[in-house]
Amino acid sequence: MSIRLIAQDLYRLIREVEALQQRIDAAPENQKAALEDTMRKKKAERDRMRRALDGRKE
Repeated sequence: MSIRLIAQDLYRLIREVEALQQRIDAAPENQKAALEDTMRKKKAERDRMRRALDGRKE
């Protein structure tokens, strides 16, 4: 995967995490657990992409 594609995926994941955080902040208590689980997965994917990008730059 090229650096450009990794960077695009990373940017998309950053936006998704931000949008999820806003949804969690506005969600009722009974929906927060599911959203937080999704958030945890997206953050892990974002972190993997960030590490992949950092590895490709070196």
